[in-house]
Amino acid sequence: MGLTKIIDKIQSYGKLVMFSHTIFSFSFALVSMVLAANGLPGVSTVFWIVVCFLGARTGANAVNRVIDAKIDAKNPRTAGRQIPKGEMKKGEVVVFTAVCFLVMLYGAYRLNWVCFALSPVALFLLIIYSYCKRFTFLCHLILGVTCACAPVGAWLAVTGKPALVPLVMGAANTLWVAGFDIIYGSQDYDFDRQNGLHSIPVAFGVKNALRIAMLFHVVTLICLVVIGLLVPRFGVIYYVGVAVIAALFAAEYRMVSPDNLTHVNIASYSVNQLVSIVLLVFGLLDAFI
Repeated sequence: MGLTKIIDKIQSYGKLVMFSHTIFSFSFALVSMVLAANGLPGVSTVFWIVVCFLGARTGANAVNRVIDAKIDAKNPRTAGRQIPKGEMKKGEVVVFTAVCFLVMLYGAYRLNWVCFALSPVALFLLIIYSYCKRFTFLCHLILGVTCACAPVGAWLAVTGKPALVPLVMGAANTLWVAGFDIIYGSQDYDFDRQNGLHSIPVAFGVKNALRIAMLFHVVTLICLVVIGLLVPRFGVIYYVGVAVIAALFAAEYRMVSPDNLTHVNIASYSVNQLVSIVLLVFGLLDAFI
């Protein structure tokens, strides 16, 4: 295989797993890691935390594409994805997924016995999420809980012990992700309803779904404030970051309405990528200054 084909294949896998969205939850994981270590932990710990996160996140997105292949083929919005278009075979994506999850499990093993013992729970969540919209409108929250494994896992990787701070961070991560996933899912309201798929927009209507998403994000902000109160080293810089996040949330809900979902992708993904970056930058700045 020539260099050009290799590069094309890497780019194709990057598109498959939406690698550009890796920043989601990664910020929570890194801030949690730094707080747990009261600074930077050892190089080995940082390395294996990153390996676990990338393995889990990449594998989860890849297996989602396999599990949802038939649904994606029926939905005009997703029919252009690699598997429905025949650009990738399910078999090769399954192998890729297995490699990612094995890397995650090995990384957990290299961290400590607590992470390794809990890794099957994380693996279960990473896989079961993709099936949830087939039977429950709580799929958005289950996705959020799955993502919340990042800050909780990073804390356990450093300390090996549970604590209140990572649990509150996990709650913030859960509601944040669930909120913007509801916004994203609103554009599939008609398709999901017609095909027997479950979501909060289908269960409660798009108007109420956007209200629920907003409520989730308000509680996310409350959780972020509580984290600031629980962490003595957090001060003005961190709270400025929280204020910026609040402004981004406000902008997000100005972009979408039940009658106009044109900017759903910007509101759900682009804005929340900025939210993640703000948390990372301001959280780490205040932790180290």
